Amino acid sequence: MSQQSRTRPSGSTTALNEAYDTALLDLDGVVYAGGEAIAYAVESLNTARDNGMRLAYVTNNALRPPDTVAAHLTELGVPADPADVITSAQAVSRLIAEQLPRGSRVLVIGGEGLRIALRERGLEPVESADDDPAAVVQGYGGPDLAWGRFAEACYAINHGVPWFASNTDLTIPSARGIMPGNGAAVEVVRIATGAEPQVAGKPLPPMHRETILRTGAEHALVVGDRLDTDIEGAFNGGVDSLLVLTGVTDAAELLTAEPRHRPTYVDLDLRGLLTGQPEVTDVAHAQAADVSEAGGTTGAFGCGGWAAYVSAGALVLDGEGAALDGLRALCAAAWTDAGDGSCARDAGKALAKLGL
Repeated sequence: MSQQSRTRPSGSTTALNEAYDTALLDLDGVVYAGGEAIAYAVESLNTARDNGMRLAYVTNNALRPPDTVAAHLTELGVPADPADVITSAQAVSRLIAEQLPRGSRVLVIGGEGLRIALRERGLEPVESADDDPAAVVQGYGGPDLAWGRFAEACYAINHGVPWFASNTDLTIPSARGIMPGNGAAVEVVRIATGAEPQVAGKPLPPMHRETILRTGAEHALVVGDRLDTDIEGAFNGGVDSLLVLTGVTDAAELLTAEPRHRPTYVDLDLRGLLTGQPEVTDVAHAQAADVSEAGGTTGAFGCGGWAAYVSAGALVLDGEGAALDGLRALCAAAWTDAGDGSCARDAGKALAKLGL
């Protein structure tokens, strides 16, 4: 099934860690949250790797360099090398290096991860708009990034210097909750200058290209928790994706996903890498035959012991079984009903039946 026409999660008779050669894993909300490993992540990743799957960690967070991320993963119990980590800082540095001569000065608005990545590409990080930069690059600088750094960016951009951004995620998770991400900081500079940056991070192609170049993946599976970065990035890159429900995306948001945000597979957590995925099938249902008269689409969709369909303006779920199978069936009903758009049907009662 093509991603453009996806109307239901796919099934797989083969465990995903055997069906794909490389997992391209997001970090926050997938492997860890607030710096601590998410339940089942460590054992699932170690088993997948031991069974021959390559693990690559792909993050839009440009603050921490790969060696720091790899050390953190190793400390959590998932051995990793710096080469296993791909960051938006690396992707944006490649993008800049393709447009500027080697040795060019680049004004850095962000953290050490950006500076290291720029030096890898033969570019010189500088700190002031008075240093005659040939470009400005903006990446997440952490909660202590001074407001004056945005002013430096504006001074240079207003003099015609091209502007690059590692990513535009508006928020980032922390141990205390959700806080502003690099996208929020980019908006500050955008409003002040009226300029538009060239962006490298997920879901845009430069990040996917960087990942494939560094991993050599031939049959990759993107694993993430965000529809608008991880899953859309997989869609743009033409590869399959697994959404795990351990991060920012909840069941209600998943049901409203438009085509580019619909994952190939859905699972609760990273244990989904180690199993096959059940098929969602068309099923006969007594009420499904007449739902078109009540404002719905004809047809019902089954997974496990559940049947899902649209009736009287709402998503309806009948049966019993594992909650995740019910959600998969609801995805098929919602996405089929929405077509190329976003499902606006009421899913409250159906999701309550699943405890989601």
